Amino acid sequence: MAISGLGFGLLTCQHHPADTRTDADIFRDAVELAVEAERVGFDSVWTSEHHFFDDGYMSSQLPVLGAIAARTSRILLGPCVVLLPLYEPIHLAEDVAAVDLLSNGRLVFGAGLGWRDEELEAFGVSSSDRVPRLEASLGRLRDAWSGRPTRGSDAISGRVRVTPLPARQGGPPIWLAAMVQKSARRAGRLADGFIATRVLPADLAVLVRAALDGLDAAGRQPADFTVSVHHPVFTWTGRDAWQRVAPYLHYVDWKYDDMTVAHARRIGSAAPPTIDQVRDTYLRGSCLWGSPERVAEGIVAYAEAAGSDVHFIARSYFPGMDPGVQRETMRLFAAEVMPLLRPRAAIADWMTGREHA
Repeated sequence: MAISGLGFGLLTCQHHPADTRTDADIFRDAVELAVEAERVGFDSVWTSEHHFFDDGYMSSQLPVLGAIAARTSRILLGPCVVLLPLYEPIHLAEDVAAVDLLSNGRLVFGAGLGWRDEELEAFGVSSSDRVPRLEASLGRLRDAWSGRPTRGSDAISGRVRVTPLPARQGGPPIWLAAMVQKSARRAGRLADGFIATRVLPADLAVLVRAALDGLDAAGRQPADFTVSVHHPVFTWTGRDAWQRVAPYLHYVDWKYDDMTVAHARRIGSAAPPTIDQVRDTYLRGSCLWGSPERVAEGIVAYAEAAGSDVHFIARSYFPGMDPGVQRETMRLFAAEVMPLLRPRAAIADWMTGREHA
C-alpha cells in the first residue's frame, strides 16, 4: 500500500470578494498553476464544477482542461467532477474525446451525481432521476467511445458513430465521486475508480470496503480499480501556517453553505462571516496543514487506512490567496512533501523512522 499518485486541485476559478483581478485573469492564472503543477512534479491536476455561484465558480470544465492539455505534456488531467446527470451524453462524449485527444490520452473522467436543487432544476433534472441518469450516461459514454454505432439521445433517432474517438482506446478511465457507501459500491460495479471527497482516513476505509463489494458483485478485480481522495492541504514551514490559510479555507468551506442564496445575487460575491472559535476548531480538523512532515504523515494515513494504493489529490488551490503564497505552498509540497511519499522505498523508510521516533 502506498500513495500511488499525487494530484493538485481543485481549480475552481472562484472570484474571492477581496481579489481585485478580473475573471479573465483568474482563469489564466488557473491554467498557469496547472502548468506549474506539472513542472514541479505533480502527477495530476483537477478542476471542479458548479453552476450559478455568485463568485463565478467554474461552470465549464472541459474547455479549461483543453487549455491545460495544450500547455502540458505529462500530467494527468481530470474534472472532479462532471455533474453527469446534467449533460446530454452523446455531446459530452464528443467533448471529452476532444480533450483526451488534445492531451494525447492523459484525461481521467471524474463524474458525479450532483446534489444542488438549483442546478438540477435549471437543467430540467429531478433529484430522483439522478442515479438512473448517471448509470445510463456511463453506458452511453462507453458505447460512444467504443467506435461502434450508438443510438442518439432522441428515442426515435437513428444510430450514430461518434468521431473522432478519444486517444485512449475505449475512452478515458472513469472515476466516480463517492461520499457514502452506496456511491462507492456503485463505483465498484460500474467505474474504474472512485474519488472520495474530504473524508477522514477511517471514512475512506469504509468506502474502500463498499467498493470492493461492488467489484465482487460485478465479477471485477481490485487491481483494475483506483482509489482516490481529495482533501485540503496547506504546506508551510513558518509558524504562521494557520493564519496564512485559515481565511481562504474558511471562504471555500463557507461557500458551500452560502450557495443556496448565492445564485440569486446580482452583483459580486459576498464575504464570509468572521471565523469564531467553533468554526476555527472545525476548520483546523478539516485540513492537513503545517510542516511538510506533518502533511506527509496525514497523507500516509489514507493509504494505511485504505489498505491499498491511493491517488491523493492535495486540494491546495485557495481562491483569494496571494498568488505568491499560493505558488510557495505548491513549491513546498513538491520539494519537501513529495520526497517523503515517493518512491515506495522512501515511504517505507520514512514510516519506519516515524514508528521508532
